[in-house]
Amino acid sequence: MSFFELFKSFLDSTSFAAITWQNLVMIGIGALLIYLAIAKQYEPLLLIPIGFGAILVNLPMTGILDEGGLLYYFYYGIKLGIFPPIIFMGIGAMTDFGPLLGKPQTFLLGAAAQLGIFATLLGAKALGTIPLLAANDLGFNFAEACSIAIIGGADGPTAIYLTSKLASHLLGPIAVAAYTYMALVPIIQPPIIRALTTKEERLIRMADPKPVSKRTKILFPIITTIVTAILIPASAPLIGMLMLGNLFKECGVTERLSKTAQNELINIVTIFLGISVGSKMSAEHFLNLQTIFIIVLGSIAFGIGTGGGVILGKIMCRLSGGKINPMIGAAGVSAVPMAARVVQKVGQQEDPGNFLLMNAMGPNVAGVIGSAIAAGVLLSLN
Repeated sequence: MSFFELFKSFLDSTSFAAITWQNLVMIGIGALLIYLAIAKQYEPLLLIPIGFGAILVNLPMTGILDEGGLLYYFYYGIKLGIFPPIIFMGIGAMTDFGPLLGKPQTFLLGAAAQLGIFATLLGAKALGTIPLLAANDLGFNFAEACSIAIIGGADGPTAIYLTSKLASHLLGPIAVAAYTYMALVPIIQPPIIRALTTKEERLIRMADPKPVSKRTKILFPIITTIVTAILIPASAPLIGMLMLGNLFKECGVTERLSKTAQNELINIVTIFLGISVGSKMSAEHFLNLQTIFIIVLGSIAFGIGTGGGVILGKIMCRLSGGKINPMIGAAGVSAVPMAARVVQKVGQQEDPGNFLLMNAMGPNVAGVIGSAIAAGVLLSLN
């Protein structure tokens, strides 16, 4: 065989001829996610593996996503509903429900922040009734609308879990939208908070939550799991693992398990989860008008969720005689602890001596429970 024949044979074995402009665009998007994770520190633990997974899956002829390929098996952890609940167990092991238990009324703020989920569900479903969109197959069915709506909970694992069950073909854009808006919490939330509150309301100082006994902290995850699983059985995998992780933390006799759930286990699963999500960002699944609609609807969901928490906070402020700062309602979205830190920062911009973090953590951790319950409700409706 001549040199030229060998060279031609080598070229035929490469993917230069198979790569398309769509692949190049998606490789660029993957690189952009990695850049944002490194340069801007936007959710780096997930955006880096997601971005790299997007690059891998858009390199032609690798077979990496085909049956028997590496990412084909990685994705089983999402497809079978394993990775997100394990992430929730780690979150539970890192979560202190003390501020919520010290002021249980703040659970209502976490519930109010889920308004964005159900409002966006109606909006996404309504798109399918628009003749022009329906004629071009650009609307969303009920399962797809549910998957898009969950972005409003600002909870990445929950969004991934629900989407994998209801609309796995939308996993890429929904996961990217969910984690992007989580990362942009410090940018998105302050204008909404200021628009919905007065300066006098933002200046309200709150008493710290009351201390909670160890017995209460141990009983809380057990009772919450039982009650939630009975009322909404579909929420049991997420709520159950969240509360198991918290029980590891609070019981005082499983320190090794708690540390493993908080560190090694959640880190390993995060790597697999991120790469698996990135594997669903192939050009044919991502580059379409539906993705644009998903990103827009996700921003609306997140905005309504933040606004819903603040508005209920204003109502509670009036009913309490001005003892509740309505800004803490914005922390009801489950971006822990970023949303609570945003409330603290906005409060201190108005009054440097106002410390709202512990009060904001109550609705913030309630939002984690609320988003998981909302996902269970949406699953049960399908």
